[in-house]
Amino acid sequence: MPVRSPTLAAAALLAALIVAPTVGAAPASTGQGTVHSVAERARPAVVQITTQQAVSDVFGQSFQAQSGVGSGVIYDASGLILTNSHVVDQSSSLLVSLPDGRTFPGTLLGQDRLMDLAVAKVDPESGGSLPVNELGDSSSLSVGDEVVAIGNALALPGGPTVTAGVVSALDRAVQEPGNGSGNPGPYLYDLIQTDAAINPGNSGGPLLDMDARVIGINTLAAGSAGSTMAQGVGFAISINAARPIAAQLAAGQTVFHPYLGIAYVAMNPGLAWQLNMTVQQGLLVTSVASGSPAASAGLQRRDVIVQVDGQPIRDETTLGRVLNRHAPGDQVQLTVDRAGSRPTLTVTLGKRSE
Repeated sequence: MPVRSPTLAAAALLAALIVAPTVGAAPASTGQGTVHSVAERARPAVVQITTQQAVSDVFGQSFQAQSGVGSGVIYDASGLILTNSHVVDQSSSLLVSLPDGRTFPGTLLGQDRLMDLAVAKVDPESGGSLPVNELGDSSSLSVGDEVVAIGNALALPGGPTVTAGVVSALDRAVQEPGNGSGNPGPYLYDLIQTDAAINPGNSGGPLLDMDARVIGINTLAAGSAGSTMAQGVGFAISINAARPIAAQLAAGQTVFHPYLGIAYVAMNPGLAWQLNMTVQQGLLVTSVASGSPAASAGLQRRDVIVQVDGQPIRDETTLGRVLNRHAPGDQVQLTVDRAGSRPTLTVTLGKRSE
């Protein structure tokens, strides 16, 4: 059966609706919120950071040699650049390259190794200006939100590359690989997990929401040296955690973190059986530093921390997560299992630099 044509009146009405939009209707899409538009807006302010170190040749003559390449993002028109501490660590000089072809010597204003953040600065040319990416609000993120990662992956020529994905998880805690000297890397907290491809060289580049605002600083990727993570898993430091640290570093201040003064291992049934303890979950205190806040509060070796500020210790990252949200001078409540009793100790946190 053939399809019946609309009446002339209906056809005219349909044509009018197509040609003349209803008053107050939303304007046609301009592409805002697409990966393409995010890349166009954000990519100009994503820089490549090339580091150099002073080394000596076989005759003892000192010279500057390239030691690494990473990424960063210009977040202030004065030339402030946010990046990872491990990108600039132990460098003697920095070269900052913009996608538009300009290069500048960079100055390292400060770094916080425990949070893997650093702030560098370039001085724009006389009368020139720098592209800037706006810092966003990572607290507004939800699992499943689309994100875009931009950085100098593998230091390939042609400027920063763009990958896209989603927020896979929030509030992750991950330990960074060691530096090759046998010392483990620091635990990072308040991380955004994403499946957007993050490769070596992306470190220090921005993770962006679909309004092209920086909501994270890419820091750790599957396949990184020492990393045992599965492919398709990358992490970024949330911008809300990075912002106050960046402000201190840009001002030339030292970032202090809360200090407890203990060493511990995570309890498990096997360890409890070996030590003839009944508590099987928590953090076993293996040593307490003399004169530390923990020692002043009465924490003892062989105590098992079972709660911090009323939160049960779920795994070895629980204590660090809570402490990371405190400042030196704050008080925390530690409930411990001590040979079957459960005292709660009040600890006034000290301060430590990196």
